[in-house]
Amino acid sequence: MRPADLTRRKQAGLPITVLTAWDALSAAVVAGAGVDAVLVGDSLAMVVLGHATTLPVTLEEMLHHCRAAGRGLAAAAPQDPPLLICDLPFLSYQCGADAAVAAAGRVLKETPAVAVKLEGAEPETLAVIDRMVRSGIPVMGHLGLTPQSVHQLGYRRQAGDPVSQERLRRRALALQETGCFALVLEHVPAELATELSASLAVPVIGIGAGDGCDGQVRVTADLLGLTARQPPFSPPLLQGRSLAVDVLGRWVREQGPGTAGAKAVPAPATRPASPAAPHC
Repeated sequence: MRPADLTRRKQAGLPITVLTAWDALSAAVVAGAGVDAVLVGDSLAMVVLGHATTLPVTLEEMLHHCRAAGRGLAAAAPQDPPLLICDLPFLSYQCGADAAVAAAGRVLKETPAVAVKLEGAEPETLAVIDRMVRSGIPVMGHLGLTPQSVHQLGYRRQAGDPVSQERLRRRALALQETGCFALVLEHVPAELATELSASLAVPVIGIGAGDGCDGQVRVTADLLGLTARQPPFSPPLLQGRSLAVDVLGRWVREQGPGTAGAKAVPAPATRPASPAAPHC
C-alpha cells in the first residue's frame, strides 16, 4: 500500500481504514484485521509511555516504536503490508524547515514508514510541508483537534462556529495545494467533514468527524478498551482492560495460596469518557 493507493480508494468510493500501532504485536494484530494503513501515532506517549499528553514523546522514541511496528507488519503481511505512517512529534517540525526535513528524513531512512503526519496549517507549517513534499517525503495533514496544541485548544470539539469553519476550509485546501496526500480531521462537526470529503481531491480521514468522511482512523487501544478512558467519539468495542485483568488474575489465583499478587485490584467495570483521552 502506497499513499497514492488511498487516493485511488477514494476515487473508487471505497472506505479507508486506519488504526494505530505502537510495537510489533499491535502492528501484527491490526494488519491481521485487514486495515489499509497503520499510524504510529504520537498517542503512544499516553497509551504506552504513560504521559498525560502527547507532548513529551521524542523523535528517537517515535523512531524506535515505528521500527518495531514495521517488523510486526512485515511478519503479518509480508506480501502486501498496510501503508505505514509515522507521526512527527512536538518540536520536530516547528523549528524551521531544515530541522523538519531532517526529522522526517530520518523517519523514512531509519524505519519502514513511507510517510509522516504532522498537525496544523499555519504559514510556517505549510512552508515545512512544501519543503518536505519537494524533497520526496509524503505528508499527511491533520486539522481540527490537534493534540500537540492541547495547552491552547484543549481536547474540546473544534470548528463549532461559522468563522472557525471557514478557517478550517481554507486550511484544508491549503494543505491539499501544498501537497499533502491525505488529511485527518479530528473532532469537528460531521457536516463540515462530509463537505470537505466531497470537495477535496485528497482522502479525508475522520476521527470524531462523522461517517461522511472518506475513511476513519482510531486509536487501537481505545477500540479494544485497553486505555483507562476513551474519548467520547471512540467508544470501546470490548472491555479489553477488564477482560485481561480478570483472566490474568484468575491465573494468578490458580497458582495457589500465597501467590504474589493474589489480591490484585480488579479493573473498573466501566470507564467514563474523558476529554483528556488519547488521540491520534
